[in-house]
Amino acid sequence: MKITVIGAGNVGAVTAQRIVNLELAREVVILDVVDGMAQGKALDIYQSAPLVESDSRIIGTSSYEATADSDIVVITAGMARRPGMSHDDLLIKNAEIVRNVTRQIVERSPTCLLIIVSSPLDEMTYVALEASGFDRSRVLGMAGVLYAARLKTFIAMELDVAVEDVEATVLGGHTNDMLPIIRYATVAGIPVSQLMSPERSQAIVERTRNAGNEIIEHLRTGSAFYAPSAAVVSMIEAIVRDKPRIMPCAVRLNGEYGLKDVVLGVPVKIGRNGVRQIIELELLDDERTVLEHSAQMIRRNLAKLSL
Repeated sequence: MKITVIGAGNVGAVTAQRIVNLELAREVVILDVVDGMAQGKALDIYQSAPLVESDSRIIGTSSYEATADSDIVVITAGMARRPGMSHDDLLIKNAEIVRNVTRQIVERSPTCLLIIVSSPLDEMTYVALEASGFDRSRVLGMAGVLYAARLKTFIAMELDVAVEDVEATVLGGHTNDMLPIIRYATVAGIPVSQLMSPERSQAIVERTRNAGNEIIEHLRTGSAFYAPSAAVVSMIEAIVRDKPRIMPCAVRLNGEYGLKDVVLGVPVKIGRNGVRQIIELELLDDERTVLEHSAQMIRRNLAKLSL
């Protein structure tokens, strides 16, 4: 396969490195508008290939021509919020960036799958879907995979158990309105509700919702990129190896969960051709209320864009 990563920042560069390390593609392309950034990082990663025994080839570029015939394209491009910039300003500017990137990619790789990482995630996934004209099965947003990993980590930390024994999922938008459903979480098949108090469970839910901000507060000058890149690559691996994995991803809903024409994080089965199936979980009334509120917030943002 050929995999392209748009954006050579921390998330994009580490994503490309992980793809090379796991040898998930014969060719990896990193593209960035800042001349030299993608080229330098790609060369550095390529020089690590003999050490990790990977025959993946990687190039950096600022030209979309090098991305032609990609099978998977990861879009991390977008601006960070600057002083004096409102949330709406960021939303509109990043929508312009993602729309332009998507059109450039689709022109050269009309059969590719798109994985969106740009912020705000759910809205940008919707923008890419509209700009591409693709079926919803071929445009996925990375959100729930990351936050499910964070939820699993916090459960493992609380109970002092191996992370690989923990299963958990997160629904909803990539905001504080997300829905970590801890009542579905298990440790080696044992419901978490049997292993910790409701108070500790709720504390973990709140920490999961705030996990990104917690890292920003520590770093001060940046945001998370190791876990986000690992989340992207777990999606890529399922696609490349055609593993029918169930993961919480942002996809367009067409009636599932009683919601239409909105992109939201829900459990999906993915494989070589993208989304195979959307899984509908049974939700309690209060959980459904949170999910519907999350969808409403995303719709409000989409209404501000010219789509």
